[in-house]
Order: sequence, then C-alpha cells, then structure tokens
Amino acid sequence: MKIHEYQGKEILNKFGVPVPKGQVAFSTDEAVQAAEKLGRPVSVVKAQIHAGGRGKGGGVKLARSIDEVRTLADEMLGMQLITHQTSPEGQTVRRLWIEEGADIHKEFYAGIVIDREKQLPCLMVSSEGGMDIEEVAAKTPDKIHKFWIDPEQGLTEAQAKEAATNIGIPDASIPQAVAILQGLAKAFWDTDASLLEINPLILEKSGKLKALDAKFNFDSNALFRHPEIVALRDLDEENPDEIEASQYDLSYIALDGNIGCLVNGAGLAMATMDTIKLFGGMPANFLDVGGGATTEKVTAAFKIMLRNSQVKGILVNIFGGIMRCDVIAEGIVTAVRETSLNVPLVVRMKGTNEEIGKRLLKESGLPIIAADNMGEAAQKIVDAVTGA
Repeated sequence: MKIHEYQGKEILNKFGVPVPKGQVAFSTDEAVQAAEKLGRPVSVVKAQIHAGGRGKGGGVKLARSIDEVRTLADEMLGMQLITHQTSPEGQTVRRLWIEEGADIHKEFYAGIVIDREKQLPCLMVSSEGGMDIEEVAAKTPDKIHKFWIDPEQGLTEAQAKEAATNIGIPDASIPQAVAILQGLAKAFWDTDASLLEINPLILEKSGKLKALDAKFNFDSNALFRHPEIVALRDLDEENPDEIEASQYDLSYIALDGNIGCLVNGAGLAMATMDTIKLFGGMPANFLDVGGGATTEKVTAAFKIMLRNSQVKGILVNIFGGIMRCDVIAEGIVTAVRETSLNVPLVVRMKGTNEEIGKRLLKESGLPIIAADNMGEAAQKIVDAVTGA
C-alpha cells in the first residue's frame, strides 16, 4: 500500500523528523487559503499522486505570489500527470500539497528498504539527493552507502553518525542528522513499511536539515496492525480491478500483454509469465488465487481478467497441493459459463484430485484446451492467440 507525500510527512513528523510546513488542498480556493495561512514569500505547489518524478512532469512548481498559487492550482488540479513511474496515460491530480519554500544549500538522499538477501532493513544514504537513486546506483555506485539495521537495536548512533559523515553533512549538523536517521529507522520499523524514502533530505543555509519529500510503501500483510495507516488509503490512485481483486483475496496486477494468467502461488505465477514470454507471448496480468480458491473467487478472477479488452486468451496453471484441482475445475466451468467466454482457454492442472478435475472439464462440453505441462500450456495459448 502507498500513501501520498503529505501523509508520509505527517508520519515522519511524529517520529521527530523535521518537515516543511504545509497544507493539503482539494480545490483552488483551498490552495490559496493554504498559501495565505503559510504567509511566506515563496510557496511550493505540489501535485499529490502515487508516483515519483512529479517535478520533471510539471507537478511541482514554485509560486512567488498568491496569484501564482491560484494559477498553478487551476492548472494542476484535474491534469493528467505523466511521469516515468505512471502509465502512458498518467494519473489524475485530485489533491495538492501547498508547502513553504525552502532555502536549500545542499540535497541528500536517505532511504530504507528490506534487503532480501540479508533479511534485514537497509539504510541507504547518498550525497546525490534530488536524483533518481537508480541512476546514481548505475553511474556512481560508490556514492551510495549502506547500513544494515538490527531490529533489536535499531539504527545505532554510531551507524547514523557514520552515514551522515560519509555523505558530507557538516559537523555542526551531524547531531540533527543522527536524530533524523534514527527517526527514519524507527518510523520504518514501527509502521511495518517496506520502503521509506526521503529524496531530497535538504540542508538549509541555516544548517538545519529537513525532509523535503516523503515516500512510504507499507507491507499489506501487516496492515491489520495499523488501522490508522489503512485510513490513509486513496482508492482513486489504485487500479479499480486490483481493488476488486483484493476484495476477493486475489493478488492481481495488470500488465500490458494480451494473455490472461490465473495461477495458484506467486512463484508459479512468475514462472508461468516467464514461460509465456519464452514462447513469444505477453502476459496481461499477474494473478495469484492463493491456496484457498473457491468457485466464487475463480469466477471473480475470470471476470476481472476479461474486463481488460486486450485479453485475447487465458492460461490457467494450477498445482494442486493445498488447493484441490477438482475445486478449481468447478470454478473454471462456472466462470466460463457466467462470462460467456469467447477467447481461447488453456488449462494445465497437476496435483491433488487432478484426474477428477480433468474429468470435470472434459465432461463440461466447453471448448477448453488441455495441457499436461507448463511449456505445452504456454505454447498452446500463444498459438491460439496468434493463430499459429
């Protein structure tokens, strides 16, 4: 789950991380009122969407008067903001963050992610703030410094001091930098975040540090512990099909291809998509029905996949361990009939009650193409879609 910048800053503030003063606005009038309340000679008008690169896309601009705030708010609200992290169509701007201007002397980067190899949170800092961290990693990897965090100790003072020193924070600002980095680590851990990023963390000419941006991603599996974070969810920023899928406990992510995939297990789903691409096809989605699929869930999955007009065929790939193949087969038959399926369907099933499941599909009289292994299934659906 993602949240907006201003919501992230509210969280950071609670953990002692200084952020610029600001106010959210849902209309031009609210934007003007926010700027008047700030009372600063320079305000920053920032579009709020769940994507990075807003500045390059025209979603972050300076205003040196109230009239400029009004003009920029009029321009931004309702615009389709396109960045390198959005779809080609962009995302609609529905809210703005009106923030006091900052007297920037130097920009730094600070972020925390989970290092899957070491199975620990990893603090990454860099002197190259304001740039895409991926670009820094590719061109100047020596400018990224990493510190792994022991969950029992948290980020130690020694680690935080070393991190601040490595990226060139002045000696006089080191104590504040240590407090900020330790606050970030605590915020990351206490909120069950999967990513926390400040880009940039700025040093003002006064020597004070502030988080000029805030990006949070949260572990969805831990949200039951954080109703206050769930309350921050903005459904307007999410794919409607993905929202519906989550209501059926389906893991669904829309992609750009034309072959719908219905699989049980995330690893098998990834392997299935790779196999489709190996045979020249393009998957239209990632869809994991999990280990407890019911007829209702399978039917919902078919309906969600078919809502995508680009889908020209569907591949069902099931390994019946916990999940029984006969239950999946019943769901497939029901789904095909309810959706009046008119695109090719290939089904490969292995495991518990496999023979019963295959018999149910065969006796249904429906035009279902059977396959015995994943390679054969991928080849058949690609052939069916391309007319080979």
